Formats: sequence, C-alpha cells, structure tokens
Amino acid sequence: MLDLISAYENYLTKVKQASTNTVFSYLRDIRQFAAWLQESEGTNVVDATQLNISGYLAHLEQEGRSGATVSRSLASLKNFYSYVVSSGFLEVSPVSTDIRVERGEKKIPQILTGKEVELLLAQPACVDAKGFRDKAMLEVMYATGIRVSELIDLDVSHVNLEIGAIKCTSAKKSRMIPLYPAALKALTVYLYEVRDTMVADPNEQALFVNVSGVRMSRQGFWKILKHYQQLAHIDKDITPHTLRHSFAVHLLENGADINSVQELMGHSDISSTQMYANLINNKLKSVYEKCHPKA
Repeated sequence: MLDLISAYENYLTKVKQASTNTVFSYLRDIRQFAAWLQESEGTNVVDATQLNISGYLAHLEQEGRSGATVSRSLASLKNFYSYVVSSGFLEVSPVSTDIRVERGEKKIPQILTGKEVELLLAQPACVDAKGFRDKAMLEVMYATGIRVSELIDLDVSHVNLEIGAIKCTSAKKSRMIPLYPAALKALTVYLYEVRDTMVADPNEQALFVNVSGVRMSRQGFWKILKHYQQLAHIDKDITPHTLRHSFAVHLLENGADINSVQELMGHSDISSTQMYANLINNKLKSVYEKCHPKA
C-alpha cells in the first residue's frame, strides 16, 4: 500500500507536474483515508469498497468537517483511484460517480486593511539575521502575492535585483513579478548582508533558509507569520494565503485590471481572480446601502 501511494506521489510530481501544495493536499487526504480504513475497517486502500468510501465521508461529516473539506477529500480519492485503475492495480474504482457532497457556503477569504499590512510588515526587528530574513520574506509575500509553497521554493537564481523582480515557477508555468522599492530593499539587504551568514552549506540554492541553514519549510514560515501577527495585535486569523488575498484585493482596489492581476497571481482560470473583484463589488454595495441617504 505504501508503495502504491509513493508511486502516486511520483506520478503527481513527475508526470502531472502538480504544484507542491497540490501534491501535499492529495497525499494528506489519501493517508488520512488509509489510516481510517485500517483502524475502523481493518482493510487497506486496494481492498476498499464503495461502502468504505461512503462510510469515510460520513465519518468526516460526523466529525464536523466543512462541506468544502469533505468535498475536497472526495476529489482526492477520486483522482487517486483513477490513477490506481489506469495503472492496472484495480479494474474498477470504488469511488462511485453517484457520490455527491454538499460543499456548503463558500467561506469569504480574510483580507487585511492597508493599515494592518503596514503594521504587520513593521514587526520584524532588523537587529539580527533572523529579523532581516523575516522582513524580507514578509515584504516579498505581500509585494508579489505568491503562494507560500512558491515562496519557500524560491532559489537565489530566481531573484533579479537589477530589474527588481523575482521569477516564480509553479507547475508548468513561470512568471516574473516586480517588487516595490521597500520589498526590493529588504531582499537586497538580506541577500548581500545576511543570507551567507545563515546557510549551512555555501552551495545551498534556497533563497530563504531556517535557523539550521537549510530551506525554509511551510510550517516554519507559518509559525513566523503567526508570531508577527501576535506582536502586531491583529485580531484577524492571518495565514500565508491572507497576504495573497490582500495583495489581489489591494491591486484591484487601486485600479489594476483583472487580467494583469490574473497573470501576476498565476491563475490559469480568470474565474479564480474574479472572486476578488466580486469581493470589492460586494463591499462597495454594502457601503452604498449603509451610507447613501436614499438607499
């Protein structure tokens, strides 16, 4: 079973060229399902039945998981078993096309105000290597709107200080994203004065490293962000994706066209970017209804 999941991981990475975040999510869902199967049903993913799939989804609902989470788990299992069938391990997938999950109301993404962003970015104390690194990471995240997986995947070679931009590569696409002056300055200081003192190996390619001198992890950056949220006394639940959401909304609020924002964010489908435009329209409508004397 473990070999099968490993083979699927290799398929996602090498053949499908899925993003790091996608691979992580799919494998997490499959491993959680496999663990539940073993513990509750005494079986494994190869011998799982349609009844097992339905039972697992019901288990997730009973645990209070959101409709979106249950739906994502179903999609992960469907994709996994499609691979298993196509690879000849099974003749028929246990994931029936009849299985449906109510996704429920889509959660509105958390957006920081301009003042909250300024407050968050001001928190790293640039008095030691860690402070300079953290300042650079936060500035780059908000300047570019990249995903956390893209941030930690950045290598030194992806930075072009001369033109003031970074090259972000995700799945099969790459894009150049400019940096505003404060972000460029923070990154320049980190690269020229700090990074070499932090890396464990002079040949290390990673742009951002942890205190052990190796590539920063998703969890490591998440802890750093939470730390500065607490220092800034911001009540909103800030995640790495909050900076990405805020980047998109703030650009659109200040007049950026939606196609440019789509390109900067690396969205393959403009409907993903349209969500941010809808947020702004809903906000303006709310302000209008609240403040216009005739509304």
